[in-house]
This record gives sequence, structure tokens and C-alpha cells, in this order.
Amino acid sequence: MEELKLYRHILCIDLKSFYASVECAESNLDPFKTPLVVADASRGSGSIVLAVSPYLKTLGVPSRCRIHEIPPGISIIFRKPRMQLYLEYSAKIVEIYLRFISEDDLYIYSVDEAFLDITEYLNYYKKTDLEMAKMILDTIYEETKLFATCGIGQNMLMAKLALDIESKKAPDFIAKWTYEDIPTKLWPISPLSEMWGIGHNMERNLGRMGLQKIGDIAHYDVLTLKKNFGILGEELYYHTHGIDMSLIQKKVSIRTSGKSYGSGQTLFHDYYVPDIFQIILEMVDDVTRRLRLHRRVARTVSFGIGYSKHVGGGFSRQITLDQPTANASLIYEACLSLFRTYYEDEPIRRVHVAVTNLSENHYYQFTLFDDALRLEKEHALHTAVDDIKFKFGRNSINRASSEFESSTIKARNKMIGGHHA
Repeated sequence: MEELKLYRHILCIDLKSFYASVECAESNLDPFKTPLVVADASRGSGSIVLAVSPYLKTLGVPSRCRIHEIPPGISIIFRKPRMQLYLEYSAKIVEIYLRFISEDDLYIYSVDEAFLDITEYLNYYKKTDLEMAKMILDTIYEETKLFATCGIGQNMLMAKLALDIESKKAPDFIAKWTYEDIPTKLWPISPLSEMWGIGHNMERNLGRMGLQKIGDIAHYDVLTLKKNFGILGEELYYHTHGIDMSLIQKKVSIRTSGKSYGSGQTLFHDYYVPDIFQIILEMVDDVTRRLRLHRRVARTVSFGIGYSKHVGGGFSRQITLDQPTANASLIYEACLSLFRTYYEDEPIRRVHVAVTNLSENHYYQFTLFDDALRLEKEHALHTAVDDIKFKFGRNSINRASSEFESSTIKARNKMIGGHHA
């Protein structure tokens, strides 16, 4: 397996209880001593809790719950969510990262988590990866009063595992893993879902095969895993050996190439079927609107789901259509096909829809199985909707389903950079 091993210096940095810690910083409160909850208490006890302070986590309060699920007897400090404020802090953190490394070596994973490839910077700063991680975390705290944790690894997966499994318990919130650490630090892990990328369904399926610890998977026959779970089984085998060939630079180049249109969304609570379909449809509407405005059609549809943090993992897959299109219904059906194939019935916190393999708009060649009249009517309808939105604003007209509680489109149309103002 030696030829599959990367030897980079990757940092995975996570801002501890981000929303709650920002509120503590704004009020000059210690997040490790303050029982603070980010939730709109005015909406009643059923309101969703977006974040709790690290202090409450030590008392066993989950970071995602409803207000009425918080144990009684705690003098809670409630703070109404302020997404514009969190966005400003997030931008400040990114600005700090970019003082130390180039944008090409930075991959923003979520609003509070990022990967940094510092391999080419160690000689410049004359520091080890541990020293550089501490320097960045200290700078974040000095300038924002936010605490961060950091996993260091020789690839992105290893850095993420070091972050999730060890760094949050370390005295300085920093943990470093190498390939030599995998047998002692990763293989004893049980239950299996404690490892990022293994959901509860996969855990149950692996359990039926007698696999209880990560090391059991690492020592299992890779061909049998691939036979039972497809490419996911093979990937899982290599991941249990700490092997991951992902490069930050490739992820950044894909994101910034300008040869695709995409829409990503980090949800503020867990979504399940069927509510998640509303989110997917609205994101497809957004992507296909941009295709039409730029007079482009796409042949390849990429679709990804990220599970809730306590589960970890998800999937990102793509499908190539018979011919290019900008039709929302066709692209939505492609997303649903990928969803039905790869979804593991886990709580969903992130959704991404993108279209690639673009070309100039052209006439769609109807097949014998297409409803040509329906597709032509849809095209005319969406074109009219585009015109109305352009003239009167993005919320001037929406689908009737935007009135559903599961919908986020009205709020997203008012967002700044994907966050509520």
C-alpha cells in the first residue's frame, strides 16, 4: 500500500461550538463556564437549538436538540441566532488562514471547519507542523476570542480523524496522527460509527459480518468488502488504513474552475425524507436558473449529501445525462436517482448540487419517451419566472411549496453568502 500513501502536512481546524462561542465572545463570557444556547426562545419550547456552549456539552447537553430537551435546573442564557455576525467572524477566520497560506492550499469544508495544506510553508516559517498549528490557533484566539481544535495528518482523512477522535480531548486542542498511529489510535475504535464516514446503516451491515472494531475492517478481505458494498467498501478498507489520495489543491481547482454551476447549503437542523426533497428541488431551481441566465446547458449532474456531524460522512456522486439540458425536472430526477442509490437513511446537514460538462444552449432533441409538450411548457414557465425575479427581486415569485416549513428558499434569497443576515 506504500504507493497509495500521501505524505503531506494537513491541518483540519474546527471552531469549537462556533455560534455559541461567538455569542460568548461578544458578551465577554467564558464559553467553558457559561451555559449559553443559541436558539430563538420566543418561538416556544419546540424551537431548534443551533448550538450550545462547550460548558453545556460537558453536562451532556447535545449540540442539536429542541429547547424542551435541555435538562431542567440549568440557568440557561439564550441568544437569538445572528447569522450576519457569524458570517463576519467566519470571514475573519478565513482572513487569518490566508495570512499564513495561499488560497490554493485552503479548503473550506463548512462554516466552522477548514483544511489547510501547510507542507510548502514549514521551511518558510522554520516551524514544525505542530508549531504552525499552535501559531494559527493562538492567532485565532487573540483576534476573535474563539477557541479552535486542530487535527494534523499526512492526508486530509487522517487530519479529520485526528481532529474528531483525539484533538478535542487534548490539553492544547491539537492532535497529530501519522500512518504509524493508525493501528493504535484508529483500529481499536468501537462502535464503528465513531469513525468519520461510517453511518449507522453501514455500521449495522458491517456488524452482521462480525466486524465490531475499525481494525476488524482493516484486516478483512478487501474484495469481499467491494463485492458487498461496491466502491464504498473498497474506499472504507483503505480509509481504515489511513489512506486517502484527496488533494486540497484539486478540490480548490474544481471549485474555482468556472466550468460549473453549483449550489451548496449547510442546513440549520437535521433533515430526513421527505423534507429533504424540498431542499434539493429548490437548489436545482437555483442552479438551472443560472444555467438559463448564462445560456448554458449541462450534461453532467453532481450531487452530494453530508450527514450530521455526530454521524459523519455522506456521499458525492455524479451522473451523465444522454444529452445536455437546463431543464429543472430532468436535473432534479438525476439528483433523486443518485439520492435513492447512495443515501443511508441518516440525518442530513449538508446538500450540494452542481452541473458540469457545459456547452452553449442548443435545441433539445426530444426522444420517443419524452413529453415534449410538458418540457416546452416548463421552459416557457421558467423563462417567465426568471424575468420576474430579475425585475422585482428573487423573492418576488417562488414555488407554492416555498410556504412549507421545510422550505429554506425565502430565507436563502435574503442571505449573504449563504447565511441569514
